Amino acid sequence: MHRLVGSFLLLVLAGCASRAPVPAAATGRDGPPPGPPPAPHTLRDATPRVEPIRPGGPNKPYEVAGVRYVPLLEDLPYEEQGLASWYGRKYHGQPTSLGEPYDMYAMTAAHPRWPLPSYARVRNPANGREVIVRVNDRGPFAAGRVIDLSYAAALKLDLLRGVAPVLIQRLTTESIRQGTWPFSAAPPERVTARASSPPAD
Repeated sequence: MHRLVGSFLLLVLAGCASRAPVPAAATGRDGPPPGPPPAPHTLRDATPRVEPIRPGGPNKPYEVAGVRYVPLLEDLPYEEQGLASWYGRKYHGQPTSLGEPYDMYAMTAAHPRWPLPSYARVRNPANGREVIVRVNDRGPFAAGRVIDLSYAAALKLDLLRGVAPVLIQRLTTESIRQGTWPFSAAPPERVTARASSPPAD
């Protein structure tokens, strides 16, 4: 669950504030909110809508812990398999990479390279549960992790016990316009996206 949130990345645009990485250990442990969790069936998925991919800012190349990430700018149906983590109360209310306050009760997520904003279907293969999330932040930055989910999304997928395997599919503008994203029987064309490694000398 440890995470360097996108709100602390070195993403600079003229007129926008700079944000530098802050180690998770420096801000304490993350976790769920106090009190009983909401019932999963009451948590509504994000509603996909057409949003332009923003040039620059959160879609500029950046570096974290010596690894360079180059965001993808094409409107393609990227698909990945890997581990999902989640973040909760420690980051609640803090700005995401898009400058929006992080809401741990909303269906959102962070991805290191997908265009911001994006929408994605996230599936937990262990139980077949799926959610639709809006990707508005950068992260996670641990090896093998492909997405960082909000507390609500992780709760609905039954992933709060820790990192777990997931399948993620990015929804394209065309699929959103056509309304073909809900429970599509056929997965989109597979385009694998991997975090870039440090450039070779």
